Amino acid sequence: MARPLSRLAVMAPALLFAVLVALFALRLGGDRNPQELKSVLIGRPAPGFTVPALTGGNGPLSHTDLSTGGPLLVNFFASWCLPCRAEHDNLMRLARDKGIPIIGIAYKDKPRAARAFLADLGNPFIRTGLDESGRVGIEWGVTGVPETFLIDGEGIVRYRHFGPIVGDSLDTRLLPQIAALGGPGPSASDTRTASGEAAS
Repeated sequence: MARPLSRLAVMAPALLFAVLVALFALRLGGDRNPQELKSVLIGRPAPGFTVPALTGGNGPLSHTDLSTGGPLLVNFFASWCLPCRAEHDNLMRLARDKGIPIIGIAYKDKPRAARAFLADLGNPFIRTGLDESGRVGIEWGVTGVPETFLIDGEGIVRYRHFGPIVGDSLDTRLLPQIAALGGPGPSASDTRTASGEAAS
């Protein structure tokens, strides 16, 4: 009897470790990013802010510009952000093909660099502001760019997209959220894009 008991005692720590690893993997399972924390803004009015316009000829950008009577997106981006470049084609497609208004906020960026970024890749934004200090991003709970928020017609935050809008996240995550607010939803062309046709 002594031999089996001692063998079990030796194996117990390894078995316990294996169980803990399995439980941890289950909690992180699925397609959720463990860094993607649920925003506390969901269901609440967008935080108040006022920032200077990125391009000349426009007054300051503020939270009052978010109450348009229909859904819109607020996209935090930066010229130094490689994932922002990766998602930019999808932002252009949302604005051009879907007619979804997008407000851009250049986060911790320099005005000249942010303007050059848009001149190079195209400008999908109806308005663009400059959050050079990052203070607005803090109020919105931005943990890193890009991040995109879906706002309903009354200025309420309804959805937060963590990270770049690339791959099938446009068709399977963002567009269904927009459609739920009465905006355009996924189409066959979006499905082809999600499968990689336009991303190559």
